[in-house]
Amino acid sequence: MAAMRVVRNLDLERYAGRWYEIACFPSTFQPKTGTNTRATYTLAPDGTVKVLNETWTDGGRRGHIEGTAWRANPASDEAKLRVRFYVPPFLPVFPVTGDYWVLHVDAGYQYALVGQPSRKYLWILCRQPHMDESVYNELVERAKEEGYDVSKLRKTAHPDPPPESEQSPGDRGVWWIKSIFGK
Repeated sequence: MAAMRVVRNLDLERYAGRWYEIACFPSTFQPKTGTNTRATYTLAPDGTVKVLNETWTDGGRRGHIEGTAWRANPASDEAKLRVRFYVPPFLPVFPVTGDYWVLHVDAGYQYALVGQPSRKYLWILCRQPHMDESVYNELVERAKEEGYDVSKLRKTAHPDPPPESEQSPGDRGVWWIKSIFGK
């Protein structure tokens, strides 16, 4: 399979902030019943990025996990990042590291396509909880061009925007255990 094209000269300051998951490939580390899923990226002084992934599950409970991202090769201008989370979220002991490649971001940094080299994971992100269908279709086409099986994409529901703060009731990581068992 051909090498994936990734964004060059990604401006991490502009990329930082809140992103809503519009669609993704289902994975074992995200709850199947998650809604209003979002990620917040905060640039740290050392050039790393603090990652906060959140989703709302059964009964409006907030599931979340925090991690850190960094450029895989600081000398490269490619948007190939590595991200590390410690699991389980309620007792962060084991590091899990993965690839986070920005395959596309628009000029205004309002929507993005993110994947990784094995093509097992894919995310379509937007600064708003909803995306224009024509933009969505463009990103799906771009993913297809990069060799992704886009039939696996699952749209993420955003029925009730969650509170902006991180103070909603949490589920203490129960979502993580359920996701391991495919729930």
